[in-house]
Amino acid sequence: MDNLTKTQLILLVLLVSFVTSLVTGIVSVSLVSQNALSPIQTISRVIERVSEPQQTPVIQNALPSEEELIVRLVKNVSPAVVSVVAARDIPVIEQYFINLFGDNEFLIPQYRQKGTERRQISSGTGFFVSADGLIVTNRHVVEDAAADYSVVTNDGKKIAVKVLARDPVRDIAVLKVEGPPAGGGHAFIPLGNSDGLNVGQTVVAIGNALGEFQNTVSVGVISGLRRTVVASGLSSGPEILSQVIQTDAAINPGNSGGPLLDLAGRVIGINVAMAQGAENIGFSLPVNMVRKAVEDVKAEGKIVYPFLGIRYVMINPAVREERKLPVDYGALLLASGGELAVLKDSPAAKAGLQAGDIILEFGGARVDQDHTLGDLIAQKRVGEKVKMKILRAGKEMIFEAALEERRI
Repeated sequence: MDNLTKTQLILLVLLVSFVTSLVTGIVSVSLVSQNALSPIQTISRVIERVSEPQQTPVIQNALPSEEELIVRLVKNVSPAVVSVVAARDIPVIEQYFINLFGDNEFLIPQYRQKGTERRQISSGTGFFVSADGLIVTNRHVVEDAAADYSVVTNDGKKIAVKVLARDPVRDIAVLKVEGPPAGGGHAFIPLGNSDGLNVGQTVVAIGNALGEFQNTVSVGVISGLRRTVVASGLSSGPEILSQVIQTDAAINPGNSGGPLLDLAGRVIGINVAMAQGAENIGFSLPVNMVRKAVEDVKAEGKIVYPFLGIRYVMINPAVREERKLPVDYGALLLASGGELAVLKDSPAAKAGLQAGDIILEFGGARVDQDHTLGDLIAQKRVGEKVKMKILRAGKEMIFEAALEERRI
């Protein structure tokens, strides 16, 4: 390169430039002739791609609808819902006539018993709560101690049962199938939790409607919580039921003792009563009451209630105003009907409680209209030691009582 003249160097550069331009041009023409599209074709191709139908992805494991949940729920729990039938020997009465005057013109009708016959006298609903044959129903369904009881399953089988316990305070009874369970045991319904219920929550009721239509299903919502009602129709007289669930799911005669279920298929209540002269107003006992009764029967062979030994009045704004109290909640220990506020030798007396004390908390729970002292005591067990926050003479104090069995 050093021996080239200036003229030769210029010619060499021009030659290289020419060859490079020629090769580039040939390659470019080749590519354009193979792939070039007109502007219209280009727009058309874009439109085609944008307007291509997009395939909708298939959603796996989509959530079932409420209708599907209810259908599935009913199918699963129906084998565990039974009709509870009471039967006893009923006198057979026949009519006959006597002739007082020796002719057939003056026949006097008379009645006499001619033996007895076994008859069904009542029916209600119940449901299995364990595979070994424990059944829960209402006390008023099995309140006749002289009757024999059996259950009829959803597939028509009739099984004899024994009444293990009748709740002395609430309308609950626990039954047991006589004889060992066949196969893998009885289908049963799990118990839920009635403390976290909400008004408007969908519920399903199943029962032996009118004592005739077995496993009738009705659907509704929880329309009220913590109601207090007076239930009539019991041979023992009217009964006050507190803290009950109100529902617009149809509850009919014969539904008593049947389950009220949430959409997960868990029992949240036991159907107990309906409002006369109204439409779609029924009531259920919270399942947590039922759970305690079942646990008592398993552990003690009977349903027991703890006893504190006090008389009290629940405080509300009106009571506070009337008695000039420093708080508008709690339970004021107060004598009534000639009885002491704190019964002698009771757990409350042993703990040191006095008339005029206000129980603000029981077992860590605030005592108020939604959590009455009676209901809080009923949730505890006999022998359990419970701490109470007491307001006495303007000063808060802590006491502890060991609950004893309530004698009824």
